[in-house]
Amino acid sequence: MKEHAAGLGAIAHQWFEVMRKRGDEVRELLHDDCPVACLGDAPFGYVNVFTSHVNGGFFHGAALPDPARLLQGTGKFMRHVKLRPGTATNAAALSGLIDAAYTDIKARTENG
Repeated sequence: MKEHAAGLGAIAHQWFEVMRKRGDEVRELLHDDCPVACLGDAPFGYVNVFTSHVNGGFFHGAALPDPARLLQGTGKFMRHVKLRPGTATNAAALSGLIDAAYTDIKARTENG
């Protein structure tokens, strides 16, 4: 994120901060140079900066409710939201996805 201080980096930093602030027990780590938000050792979200967009991703995104239909991807588990400079983001819906991802991983870790 720091290599892209303006534009894409600012978008990535903004949404990773939302992930980090979900709870006191959220910790961050780098995986393949990508910032990942975890509950203990269990990852729930990440941001990754590409050439023309930022992905805000969810490790169990396929299981998340997505009434605004922001999530993209066809994998068995993971989904992401593409964020671009100059393009409006449904901030409430994306925040809702982050909340849902955190709640989901918390339930998964507490219930095995």
